[in-house]
Amino acid sequence: MIIQKDDSWLMLNTDGKSIVLRHENQTLTVEPWNRNSVRVRCALNGVCSENVYDALLPSNNSEDIHLELTEENASLTNGKIKVEICLAKERFWYLPKAYSLTFYNTDTGEELFREAYAPIHPMSRSMRYNDDKSMNIEYLLRSYENEKFYGMGQHAHGRLNLKGCLLELKQVNSEVNIPFTISSRGYGFLWNNPSVGQVFFGANNTKWTADSTNCLDYWVTAGDTPKEIMSSYMTATGKPPMLPDWAAGFWQCKLRYQTQDEIMSIAMEYKKRNLPISVIVIDYFHWKAAGDWSFDPEYFPDPDGMVKELGAMGIKLMVSVWPTVESTSVNYAQMRQKGYLVLDRFGEPLRMTVDSPSVYYDPTNPDASAYHWEKIRENYCKYGIKVFWLDAIEPEYFPDDESNRWFAMGNGIQVSNLYPIMQQKAYYEGLKKEGETEIITLGRSAYTGSQKYGAAVWSGDIPSTFESLQNQVRAGLNMAVSGIAWWTTDIGGFVGGNIESDYFRELVVRWFQYGVFCPLLRLHGARESNTEKSMQPNEAWSFGDEAYKIIREILFLRERLRPYIMKHMKSASEDGIPIMRPMFFEYPDDPRAYEIEDQFFFGEDILVAPILSQSTWSREVYLPKGGWVHAFTREEYQGEMLHENIRAVLNEIPVFVRKGSNALPIFKENGHE
Repeated sequence: MIIQKDDSWLMLNTDGKSIVLRHENQTLTVEPWNRNSVRVRCALNGVCSENVYDALLPSNNSEDIHLELTEENASLTNGKIKVEICLAKERFWYLPKAYSLTFYNTDTGEELFREAYAPIHPMSRSMRYNDDKSMNIEYLLRSYENEKFYGMGQHAHGRLNLKGCLLELKQVNSEVNIPFTISSRGYGFLWNNPSVGQVFFGANNTKWTADSTNCLDYWVTAGDTPKEIMSSYMTATGKPPMLPDWAAGFWQCKLRYQTQDEIMSIAMEYKKRNLPISVIVIDYFHWKAAGDWSFDPEYFPDPDGMVKELGAMGIKLMVSVWPTVESTSVNYAQMRQKGYLVLDRFGEPLRMTVDSPSVYYDPTNPDASAYHWEKIRENYCKYGIKVFWLDAIEPEYFPDDESNRWFAMGNGIQVSNLYPIMQQKAYYEGLKKEGETEIITLGRSAYTGSQKYGAAVWSGDIPSTFESLQNQVRAGLNMAVSGIAWWTTDIGGFVGGNIESDYFRELVVRWFQYGVFCPLLRLHGARESNTEKSMQPNEAWSFGDEAYKIIREILFLRERLRPYIMKHMKSASEDGIPIMRPMFFEYPDDPRAYEIEDQFFFGEDILVAPILSQSTWSREVYLPKGGWVHAFTREEYQGEMLHENIRAVLNEIPVFVRKGSNALPIFKENGHE
């Protein structure tokens, strides 16, 4: 049945499943999109062409759909969410009529959010054409006092609650754009638009902008808890596959192991010391020229033997792969001829920097992706290498000007944010064709839905400071809220870190104590020294005897944690709930849980309170409702209380286990093996 309301300024259609509204030069569509969720799209002049990329999977529409149409409004209800289209009544006589959208939770009747408008400026949707016939969009939503926002990918601003933050919707080294947020008011909001833009969670309005796009497009879900919202979002955008069991162990890496002999000597030293290790990494410049995507035989003469020998030790080999192509590469000429490179506005290959010989290949071109993957298959997979580190996939250009990038899929303003997910997709599909069933890549960036391609993410090239460590806690939790269940940092930070200094030795211990409770545990960095020697050591034993003794215990703690981790990775794969969780994920009815940004849950039973500043030997910890046991001292604590002066000696941080949980035996009393 089609219901239609038409007058001189507005036409409403409902077909029993969705609402289409035409007003002045805008056409707006509201439709159910999975359980408790709706999708809203709006375009100019009756044309709502698709954007260059749709992050949403096809809808599995709920049957709990109800539509109403009256003289003054129309509404669509899908389970727990209701969208109401209301005609504006309070108008000045000389202004055009207008309407606005309001979203409700049907269980509680409470307003979730609404479009922002006023009698003088009635339209919350500002849409205007660019010179290339794409659109520039500004979208205003009402702001609510005390509302909190979480997610939006990874940012280095050091805040968990994003209210008051202005965020650039673009990919930068250490800044990952995933435009999804969970609100403390009980909804999740996905800005389904890869265009470069901004979002401002302001005091007066929330403002979303897209600089170049074809359609206003967003998705909203309502839920009674953050976990319910999270699960709906992951259903809509894709859940991660099951994490390979070996990936839950310890990963060893540094900038950089230069030769095959060096890689093997480090691996053998770990085995000699009887230390757990699952992965060892060969970083960049193991090639003759970027874009060869192969080992330099002078430094890696026997890749096949290297992989087999490491495999016999139970160690996987990960190889860093960059998407850059130097003009001296054996593949450059053919890729240039075939149009496989990212170009500038004049049709020339766009260089990584002004004086760089390197350009980027274009993963938005299916033929370019196929060509690239064939080189990876020929030069790495044939040796049994199936684990890849996808570095610099923002992509990283200097100067950073998206308007000067041209891809097969379109202009850089529309397409650049998709670079990481297109690269991750190419590797996922390539590995599947090779018969691989345990797929994981490690990338420096991501986009909405990257998780479904087995993409892990690390936090980029961050400084080796306690201030940076503080930021990682918030960044990791917001990445988890954004759908990235597999996340890690460079333990100790990447840039700097004097391995002979007391400051750094304390920092690397505290970072390990935090990192053992991250989804992936990985040591990496470019270390400094008081000597002239380059490529300083960065192994578990490299930071002095006192630090080594503590780090060794942490590596064995990680081994005992692995069954617990894999149990929660199964939940992430099936239900979309990450193992690393903000406090309010477990206690959504506790107002204090939304305020605390330097504690988190690791699964539902382990509460972690890392030490994030130098020379700190105690800290306060808020324990939510219930009984809690200190993991190392076995002291019992009462919940719903702030406990002061919880000890944090160098070999121990405050970790609490829910009373009665079977997770307690994972920890050795007093932190010792």
